[in-house]
Order: sequence, then structure tokens, then C-alpha cells
Amino acid sequence: MKIRKLHEKDAEKYFYIRLESLKNNPEAFATSFDEEQHQPIELYVNRLKSDTSITLGAFHNEQLIGIITIVKSIKQKLMHRAEIVSTYVTPGSRGNQTGKKLVTQALDEIRNIPGVEQVYLTVESNNIAAKKLYESVGFELFGTDRKAMKYEGQYFDIDHMVLYLN
Repeated sequence: MKIRKLHEKDAEKYFYIRLESLKNNPEAFATSFDEEQHQPIELYVNRLKSDTSITLGAFHNEQLIGIITIVKSIKQKLMHRAEIVSTYVTPGSRGNQTGKKLVTQALDEIRNIPGVEQVYLTVESNNIAAKKLYESVGFELFGTDRKAMKYEGQYFDIDHMVLYLN
């Protein structure tokens, strides 16, 4: 397995794994499959070119099997913070440390961003595997947003986690 930063040429692969994530785990993302499926590929090209985010991909035999995105804050008072968003590993690649390797690589990237002292993320409260993964690298729970999302008549709670780098 190889982990690397995704570039413009990866936009189509990124688009398909993004749709897969929204279809397989709708409770884990604020965006829905229906909202995202008709977006133009240029949207993903621009996301991957952005100066305010970094998306890493895990590849096995040239197939994209996992993604994680880091968003750097651009507001002056929040520039000491970064956020991990859109973490996903394909079902067939789970259980082999792909997620942990993605998170660890993302944290290495974040540590190279000047001035970043804190890393935030949100995770669906019932996603025990993801929460254990994040806790294993030092994230701490600091709050729960009850009924944060509603999908097909069902509410989902979201846990907020933070990792202090200093």
C-alpha cells in the first residue's frame, strides 16, 4: 500500500471513492450521495488543487482504497487549527491498518503546516471503530452534538474530537 497526496489527475478516482463513501456510509458525512453525484468533475479537480486543503489517498495496486482530507483554517484567529474531514476506507480494505496509516500520514502533514497546534474532527457517535482509531493516535472527545444529522428519518449524533499537538 502506498499513501500519497492526490493531485488533479486523481480527480476521477477521488470522485468515485467519494460517491462510494456517501453511498456506503451516509450517516458519516454531512453531504448526501444525491447532492454529490451530479457534481462536475471540475469541482474535484479544484478541491485537489486547493491551497487550503490536502487530500491523501491510499493505493493498493493503483486502486484508490482510502482517502482523508485536511482543511487548514484561513481565518486569522483560527490559523492555529486544522481539521480532518472526509475520512473513508473501502470496506474490503478495512481491518488492515489502512485507516490508521492515513490518519498518521495526515497528522505528519499537519505537523508540517506552520503554526498549527490543534487538530479537530467529527465522527458519528456509533462509529466505534473510527473513534478507537482516533483515540489510538491521541484524539480526545470534547463534546457530542445530539441529533446533529437527520437522514431518511433517523437522527445521528456527532462526536467532536481534538488532538493538541503541543
